[in-house]
Amino acid sequence: MRRIQHVAVLGAGVMGAGIACHLANAGFQVLLLDIVTPGLAEDKQSNPDARNQLVNRALAQSIKSKPAPLYQKEYANRIQTGNLTDDLHRVKDCDWIVEVVVERLDIKQQLFAQVEEHRRPGTLVTSNTSGIPIHLMTEGRSEDFKRHFCGTHFFNPPRYLRLLEIIPTPDTAPEVTQFFLDFGANYLGKKTVLAKDTPAFIANRIGVYAMARIYQLTEELGLPIDVVDKLTGPALGRPKTGTFRLGDLVGHDTAAHVIEGIRQNCPTDEQAATFQIPAYLKFLLDNKFLGNKTGQGFYKKVDEKDEKGRSVYHILNLKTLAYQLPEKVTFPSLEAGKQIDDLGRRVNMFFEHSDDGAKLIQKSLLGLFAYASNRIPEIADEPYRIDDALKAGFAWEAGPFELWDMIGLETGIKRAEAAGETIPAWVQDMVQKGHSTFYTIQNGRRYSYQPSSGTYIEIPGQSSTIQLDYLRHQAPVYQNDEVVLHDIGEGVLCLEFRSKMNAIGEGILRGLQESIQIAEEGEWKGLVIGNHAQNFTVGANLMMIAMMAYQQEWDELNMAINLFQQTTMRCRYSNIPVVAATQGYVFGGGCEAIMHCDGVVAAAESYIGLVEVGVGLIPGGGGTKEFAVRISDSFREGDVQVNTLIDHFKTIATAAVSTSAYEAYGLGYLQPEKDQVVLNLEQHIFEARARVLALAEHYVQPIQRDDVTVLGRGGLAALYAAANELKLGKWASEHDIKIARKVAWVLCGGDLTGSQNVSEQYLLDVEREAFMSLCGEQKTLERVQHMLQTGKPLRN
Repeated sequence: MRRIQHVAVLGAGVMGAGIACHLANAGFQVLLLDIVTPGLAEDKQSNPDARNQLVNRALAQSIKSKPAPLYQKEYANRIQTGNLTDDLHRVKDCDWIVEVVVERLDIKQQLFAQVEEHRRPGTLVTSNTSGIPIHLMTEGRSEDFKRHFCGTHFFNPPRYLRLLEIIPTPDTAPEVTQFFLDFGANYLGKKTVLAKDTPAFIANRIGVYAMARIYQLTEELGLPIDVVDKLTGPALGRPKTGTFRLGDLVGHDTAAHVIEGIRQNCPTDEQAATFQIPAYLKFLLDNKFLGNKTGQGFYKKVDEKDEKGRSVYHILNLKTLAYQLPEKVTFPSLEAGKQIDDLGRRVNMFFEHSDDGAKLIQKSLLGLFAYASNRIPEIADEPYRIDDALKAGFAWEAGPFELWDMIGLETGIKRAEAAGETIPAWVQDMVQKGHSTFYTIQNGRRYSYQPSSGTYIEIPGQSSTIQLDYLRHQAPVYQNDEVVLHDIGEGVLCLEFRSKMNAIGEGILRGLQESIQIAEEGEWKGLVIGNHAQNFTVGANLMMIAMMAYQQEWDELNMAINLFQQTTMRCRYSNIPVVAATQGYVFGGGCEAIMHCDGVVAAAESYIGLVEVGVGLIPGGGGTKEFAVRISDSFREGDVQVNTLIDHFKTIATAAVSTSAYEAYGLGYLQPEKDQVVLNLEQHIFEARARVLALAEHYVQPIQRDDVTVLGRGGLAALYAAANELKLGKWASEHDIKIARKVAWVLCGGDLTGSQNVSEQYLLDVEREAFMSLCGEQKTLERVQHMLQTGKPLRN
């Protein structure tokens, strides 16, 4: 069995340093090498620090960049640096060598010749090239080198974009290809996709076509770029950058290089005309308006603010090539789309409208269907590989063939052909064989059509995942308007939140209570709380709290907060294990809920925090109480207890949010003895089920605590002083301090004369009283209203 411990990354540019950081995230020892600092190459006697200045500066710059490339800054200690002249011999101790140098074949070939002088036989070697043919790189190399060589194409930024394309050559050993497909998924958290050694591989070949086609259609239909970005962003299940902002983000020189590369290297491509650089893009390139990195591209930030204090951007008029303020242009289809949450229904809606915005969507999608299907078997053998690449590499909610399934296979064919597109024979053959979709679900597994066999094949990699969408054919165990309770096999249930943004309201709270009761009273081994939404939950339903507070329905509000507290307590004090599986935002009430579970399986990209202070409140669903419990449990004889108290207090008082699941340990939201992190987002519910099964073996219902040590007035004095420091440092307003003192009040157990033990229920009562008192504060109501209206916190 092959094991990877040490990895060498050759090249410390933006991608090289980013890959090194992500390998460090995954726990590997990394050797990052680049050229000797310019001017010192011939000076063999120069100081090693001086000779490594270039690589060290590149790594430092990467670590400081936003978004952060490391899960925790300390992980930088896993990266050693050096240069390709003095230190290349150190690759002999590495299990995998990945090349990320400049995109020139001659330089890569020279480097691989040098690498072969030092690498051990059997050592894996790969290239991160985005466009150079992989097979050309190993010319002149040994048979062993060629057998252990392939392409591993990461996407930028490597931590956040999940795609890893694996590109074997004819000489690559099949077991090496399979190793990287498995290793990338299980150890690096990637969606690994097998690609062929063709220009731009899969994601860039299709994604750049989609971008170029939108460029073409925007000019053809005379649409402003900001409106096109709205049409081709979330409305189409794609990132907020849309198309033109994405160009600015990527850099127009980079995009033009890829477009031109595809045009030159794919002379028989039926859409070659689409890969022409339009005049307006040539204008940007000629003027070095390359996007964000030069300060302007399709968008130009000006030194102005709008009435809401936001930065003002001018947009490029594609006809006049002058910058201007965006005009307020919209389309009935775009407005209608805002009312539809489901992507499939939204896509079909665009085909029901005839405005220019709808025409752009229709033409671009029909062209995409034709282009993607004509790339099989050129760049991939099955549709799922193309869809996976676009979703993981470009953050699309659905790939071309999934979008095609949404409007119907035969409908898509008819519309595409009517628009002048050419659909390949294998798709026509599908219809002749009576098939109506590219995908089917069988026994909780997803199958993809395989053109070469004319049948459906199970998509690999599903043995360690659970996808709730693939279980919708079976009747739910329980459901209400905000939750669905699934049987996920092996005697385990999974409660899926289904409210808007998974905000926790009465439906979710009642659903949690009901689900735990069903598990307790039936033959169930335990419960997972998990979903596949972008965010686990944004927290409590603020609108519900705001309405009760504005109408001064204090009894109802008290009952609602008590329901929240008792629900989180049920997560801990039931006779079956409850494990949460998280991803994305785990804010406020969601954080409170998972802290009460028997375990948490957090995807590495989980951003966890008690954020209630930002809306003028304290954690009122048991979160502040739970911090008091954890503080008490951390006390050791002889410790200075106040220091621990202050650290936890600051976490709540500053509404600290972890930038990764690993960082959540240091903030106290996760605990190493009961919680775990998985890098692969697709595996978190599967791993949570495994955790439930392990706990269920000898599970004993916990007993509510009455031994929580709180520090009373002594602790309050210290925390009030700490709060005052925040104010003096201008980190907090007067109202912030009022909230902070409420947090301190709960953590210390109220106005107790000294340190003593109290019960959890006592602390819950104190917490609820403090929460209720803040709901009556005008400044808190202003914060809540501002958050509901803008989605951003107000500091007042």
